[in-house]
Amino acid sequence: MYANLVLTEEGLLTMKQRVTVFVWNYFTYDARVMRECSALAENGNDVTLIALHNTSDKNCAVNETVNGFDVVRVKKGFPVINKGYRLFARLIKKPIAAALFVLLFAVFVAAMFVHCLPVAIVALCLAALFVVSVFLKAPKHLANLGGILRMIKVGRKTNADIYHANDLNTMFQAYACAKLFRLRKNRKKIVYDSHEVQTSRTGYGKGIYTIEKFFIKKADKIFCENNTRAKYMADLYKMELPTPVYNYPEYFDLNDIEAVDLKAQLDIPADCPILLYQGGIQYGRGLDVLVQAIPHIKRGVVVFIGDGRFKPELLKLIKQYGVEDRVRLIGMVPLRQLASYTVNAYLGFQILNNVCFNHYSAASNKLFEYIMAGVPVVAADFPEFHNVVKKYDVGVLVDSHDYKSIAAAVNFLLDDEEYRDNLSRNCYAAAKELNWNNHKDEFIGEYAKIEAVV
Repeated sequence: MYANLVLTEEGLLTMKQRVTVFVWNYFTYDARVMRECSALAENGNDVTLIALHNTSDKNCAVNETVNGFDVVRVKKGFPVINKGYRLFARLIKKPIAAALFVLLFAVFVAAMFVHCLPVAIVALCLAALFVVSVFLKAPKHLANLGGILRMIKVGRKTNADIYHANDLNTMFQAYACAKLFRLRKNRKKIVYDSHEVQTSRTGYGKGIYTIEKFFIKKADKIFCENNTRAKYMADLYKMELPTPVYNYPEYFDLNDIEAVDLKAQLDIPADCPILLYQGGIQYGRGLDVLVQAIPHIKRGVVVFIGDGRFKPELLKLIKQYGVEDRVRLIGMVPLRQLASYTVNAYLGFQILNNVCFNHYSAASNKLFEYIMAGVPVVAADFPEFHNVVKKYDVGVLVDSHDYKSIAAAVNFLLDDEEYRDNLSRNCYAAAKELNWNNHKDEFIGEYAKIEAVV
């Protein structure tokens, strides 16, 4: 036990642990997971992050070392089944080939009815099962199952002291590695790091409450994204307050940032302000309302940095409102380069819609990323945004469901450049407090409490 004690740069003794972290994404843009894993590694822990592997991205390595911790990426699905579904997907896109395949299959079944009835019956049953499985979204479910099983396989091999699940979709993996099929004396610790409000979130059903409640009882430590969500979880599950870990970015000096010339890159006139949205292009982010507001904004070009399911609909709306000349879209930008883009903005949007408590209670990355880059924010008047904007005077609060409210706030900041610049200076001051460097020791301290009982 004492052999694991290490001395930190601050002269404090801490116990080195093996920590295995799970995340259900490709780990290419996840700032929160990057910060936490880096902090744990810096503190002397042996950290392994298990993520998903994007086989279509050549830059997505199966194994790599990042900031002192190991990253292992696993594939989803099962090889033979995957090929079958991919072949089916190609066939339905080619009517002639699909018709020929069906014809040949019908001839085969007819022949088997004459010569070998059991084979014909089995073939028909398998075909029916395959078609029904497609309509029941079996390809997606089987792919996810493959990813989960591979994560568990890799996770158990690490034989970690602590298994850290990021969100509910990796909690089973952590539970299976830490406690399932283990004698009580050999069970490991589980950390549940909830980035979202799982029980009030777009696309999630009512059954999530039962699942999360089960796994919360198995967790040895619970983190969540902010104070509002901590209280929500404590009230919902009648438990102690989870520990909030805010999405503060790493601190950087703007003088050290080599800004991308975004205006030149996007053919925007030098005197035209950039009105920036960065983040997921998803439903419920207020992006439809923002496009509706553009014709009422006096000047400026709205730049979207990111990608997501809502993008096709966003493009339709841009065309519908005739604002193609006032909008630019960029794909996802690597996390380490994002600040070089953000610093170009006159203001930034954080205008989530109140479609669920997950949105209403958010204190998301982009709010603090704007502040860190000295960019005043136009933000939805939700509790966490309200607290930051009012306390540090770094932006303007709006009704994110009302395009007139958004347009009025933008026009106000466009008309009063002196006021906008004052907000920007306030951002610089706030950034010195609202950064990960100031708060990561709190996160490490909470981890130390877990280590103390291992």
